Amino acid sequence: MTTKSLYRWFADSADRNPDATALEVADRSITYGELRTAAERMAARVLAATGRRPSRVGLLTSRSLPTYISYLAIQRLGAAVVPLNVGAPVARNLDISKAAGLDLTIVDDTSGEQRPEYPQQAGIPILDLSGGAWKAVLEDSGAEPPRLPDLATGSETAYIIFTSGSTGRPKGVPTTHENVSALLGDMIPRFGFSPDCRVSQAFELFFDGSIAELFATWGVGATLCVAQHGDVFAPVRFVNEKRLTHWMSVPSIISFAKRLRALAPGSMPSLRRAMFGGEQLTVEQVEAWGVAAPNAVIDNCFGPTELTVICTAFAVPADRGDWAATSNRSIPVGEVFPHLEHVLLDDDLNVVDSGELCVRGPQRFPGYLDPSENAGRFVSVDGPVARLYDGSGPLTAEHYYRTGDRLRREDGQLVHLGRIDDQVKVRGNRIELGEVESVLRRHPAIAQVVVLTVTAADGELDLHAVYAGDPLGDDVFAHLVADLPIYMRPRGYHRRDTIPLAPNGKVDRKGLTADITALVS
Repeated sequence: MTTKSLYRWFADSADRNPDATALEVADRSITYGELRTAAERMAARVLAATGRRPSRVGLLTSRSLPTYISYLAIQRLGAAVVPLNVGAPVARNLDISKAAGLDLTIVDDTSGEQRPEYPQQAGIPILDLSGGAWKAVLEDSGAEPPRLPDLATGSETAYIIFTSGSTGRPKGVPTTHENVSALLGDMIPRFGFSPDCRVSQAFELFFDGSIAELFATWGVGATLCVAQHGDVFAPVRFVNEKRLTHWMSVPSIISFAKRLRALAPGSMPSLRRAMFGGEQLTVEQVEAWGVAAPNAVIDNCFGPTELTVICTAFAVPADRGDWAATSNRSIPVGEVFPHLEHVLLDDDLNVVDSGELCVRGPQRFPGYLDPSENAGRFVSVDGPVARLYDGSGPLTAEHYYRTGDRLRREDGQLVHLGRIDDQVKVRGNRIELGEVESVLRRHPAIAQVVVLTVTAADGELDLHAVYAGDPLGDDVFAHLVADLPIYMRPRGYHRRDTIPLAPNGKVDRKGLTADITALVS
């Protein structure tokens, strides 16, 4: 495996073909040569703002041309990018900035309501690119951009993504250039990335799927087409406007478009590949997308942030008759990438055929930003029973990361059965929420369904199902769940026009739970 810095993945493509289009965002198009020059000039501005080579730089921007120029500029300096969510509460971004130890944060016109409160309270230098202040990096001033050494190495941190933590505070996940190189070395040939590709950029930068979009594209000299927020929810229109060959998003986008009847047969003929991840991909979703994009291979991808975006993939067979019949009507996640090692563990840490997926190898991150978060999240395996990492010794490459996801091999492929923490106890009985969802999804009128737990008046948990689709009566639901034990049958069924999504594009389970709790209390 060849390890390159993220900037080197981009710069090698710029060297090969500087006149190729690297980026299309809003109404602007920019070549590899222009983008490299702009990144070099922006890097000089970052140096001037910090007075030294920064270690970690916050990016409080969204889907703008200066966003991508700045991202590359930070990488050019060998610093780590820390993407911040412009839609999050300012207090959360301030907490992340402090935890990450930022040397600088970049803001622009897309920072929205974060300004002026965040710059005033961050306590660090702010590089403000708003009001066109960034445009000088694109102008031909006649001066050569500064010549900077390629400072990043494989073991250095390329970016830090903050995920939700069990303590209520975000957890920082540092990912190295070596981790990303291992990912790109597999996914570029696997998914058919080539210089003539036109690839969507649908994920927000604080969601690690964006790394695959940016650098699988730039790593081969292809064109990255940035979807604005509204474009993500209108995939057919965006695919056709941009003549996309590759699309990446969470599966919920399919259900959203299907509900709006926006997936007409043959409506996306240019697509060669569609990659979905972040949630279970259902049979119904693949059927709907496959009709709209008949020339595309559909891939179900799986992986937590800690394993660098994705660690498994499954290409859905073109022939419907070749699809595996899984126990929960989800598409298999395929096999763990060959350069990684994995085991499945039961609740007692025994190595089994169905259990929690644990992975080690070059895509495994080096450990949480706060080392105290590592305890209990890794295991060592040197026999039939794993040993939990308690944080008292060094965390090494030999340790497996515990994904928190339950998988089982069915019909020769790994199938995602849900999160370990999606297994709940209702009046003493263990229940997989995904199992109840899969039963309800069998009705053709249900486009999407989410099963939640709500605390009842007696303090026990009740199940409630929220669905999008045509209205159904209680008798229909009673028939659907008739084969389930009584304790697995939802107490209530709640119809919505659409299932709400969180800023990262996944189903907003937290918000839904709060809504249903208020409704039934």
